[in-house]
Amino acid sequence: MLPGSPMRFVFVMDPVDIVLVDEDTSFALMLEAQSRGHRVDHCLPRDLFLDRGELFARARPATMRRDKHGPIALGDTEDVPLGSVDAILVRKDPPFDDVYLWTTLLLERVRGRTFTLNDPRGLRDANEKLYTCGFRELMPDTLVSNDKVRIKEFVSRVGGRAVIKPLDGAGGAGVMQLVAGDLNINAIIEGATYYGRRIAMVQAFIPEVKQGDKRILLLEGEPLGAILRVPRADELRSNIHVGGTVEHTTLDDRDHAIVSALRPHLVRDGLWFVGLDVIGGKLTEINVTSPTGIQQMERLGGEKLSARVIEWIERRASAIKRGSMEPS
Repeated sequence: MLPGSPMRFVFVMDPVDIVLVDEDTSFALMLEAQSRGHRVDHCLPRDLFLDRGELFARARPATMRRDKHGPIALGDTEDVPLGSVDAILVRKDPPFDDVYLWTTLLLERVRGRTFTLNDPRGLRDANEKLYTCGFRELMPDTLVSNDKVRIKEFVSRVGGRAVIKPLDGAGGAGVMQLVAGDLNINAIIEGATYYGRRIAMVQAFIPEVKQGDKRILLLEGEPLGAILRVPRADELRSNIHVGGTVEHTTLDDRDHAIVSALRPHLVRDGLWFVGLDVIGGKLTEINVTSPTGIQQMERLGGEKLSARVIEWIERRASAIKRGSMEPS
């Protein structure tokens, strides 16, 4: 493949009718790939299938434009052998459910032949909450449990305030505050753990959340950009989807220390495009499934970060097709 030659990218993601033209990172990456002359296809996870051991997608060519009423138009369906395309971008939002699991297992069939972002093994092994627990020294005090008594004891131990969140949530869904002595604490824990049938993550409350939750995007373990998501006065959560405002920010010494500690692990696991959440100098989550924030970073920082990502994918995909790069 010659440098600069048109490529074919397949985006495995959610339906296009939920795409937000000025917010979604997937849309920004698709638009940039299109602007560079590449063919962009869209498919849903359920559109993947194996035939005689070969992985295909029932994909549709996508045409992007900055129109909030119809940002992505899809063409006719085609059965595309994924071993023949240049890159696959897995951009399906959580939850990481059975369908997501099957998707990663199916994508194993083209591992080493087609560059996939993020690597299916990395996606499968790196639950966005539990993966973070491998870096305890970077995190707030954390408990993962389904036991109500243990969770209440933890809340008391960390000063009487904590945050509980489901292991498979995203965008702030299901995140609630626990306060020792609150008459609702039992009900909140029961709801979050489905009456003890599912485990949840509980973290010590970080007061600095009122100043903002820093989202740092990494590309191959290196900082791409950052934004500060500031919660509304009446909200605990700072996620953009629940009304958080966005401000420009930069990485401080603590952020760089976190990135440096994570870099070799992320690269080893094929987690090429990742979003870190940092509050008060504490790492709270490592987002690997469909990290977002790139459009906000571009508007506030003035740099075309989506172009940097697509250029990096071009190089990586070309190297794999030439056979000069082995999968991680």
